[in-house]
Amino acid sequence: MRILIVEDDLEAAEAMARGLTEAGHECVRGADGQEGLAAAQGAAFDVMVVDRMMPKMDGIQLVETLRREGDRTPVLFLSALGEVGDRVDGLQAGADDYLVKPYAFPELIARIEALARRRDTGSVHTMLKVGELEMDLIARAVHRAGKAIDLQPREFQLLEFMMRHAGQSVTRTMLLEKVWHYHFDPQTNVIDVHISRLRSKIDKGFDRAMLQTVRGAGYRLDA
Repeated sequence: MRILIVEDDLEAAEAMARGLTEAGHECVRGADGQEGLAAAQGAAFDVMVVDRMMPKMDGIQLVETLRREGDRTPVLFLSALGEVGDRVDGLQAGADDYLVKPYAFPELIARIEALARRRDTGSVHTMLKVGELEMDLIARAVHRAGKAIDLQPREFQLLEFMMRHAGQSVTRTMLLEKVWHYHFDPQTNVIDVHISRLRSKIDKGFDRAMLQTVRGAGYRLDA
C-alpha cells in the first residue's frame, strides 16, 4: 500500500515509516498538518495515518478539510488523547479509526490493513467515464482517448463534479457550493478561470470540445 504518515514527532514518524516499509508498504511523510494536507491533495494514497495534535494545522482540521474536498481516503488517527470524547471527536471529523498512543506496532499494521480492505470492498464505483474521457478516482488520474491529462487538485474536483452531472447544465451557484464550498457569491472570476484552464486541458488537441458554456445557465460536459 501507499501510506501517508502525518506526524510532527520526527523520531516516531521515522520508526513508523521504517516498520511499514519493512512490512512491504511505501510511505510518504508530512512533518505537520499543512505538509500533510499538501501531500494528500497532490497524490493518491491507500491509507493516511494522522497524528491528532500537530503545529500549523491539527489532525482534526486536516481531515475535515480533505472530507469537504471530497477525499475519501481511509484515515487512522493516532493520539495520546484517549478519552471517549476525544475518540468521538476524531471519528466525527471524518476519520475511519482511532488508535491511542502508546500503541503496539502489530496492532497499527492490522488496523491499517483492515482500513484498506474496507476501502477495497466499497470501491466498486471508482471510475467515471463520459465518452472518451475517463477518471480514476483512486489513482487520481484522467485520460481522454488514452491521453493522460495532468490536473491540479481543484481542477480534478471540478471535472469530477462535471462528470457526475454529464449532459446537465451546471450553474455557477452549484459549482460554488459543491466544489468551492461557498454558500455565497464571492464576486470573483474564480470559476471562469478554472473552467478556462480545465477546458484547455481536456479539449486541447481534440476536434470536438466536451466542456460547453451554456449561455445564461452555466456549463455542461457532453460526451
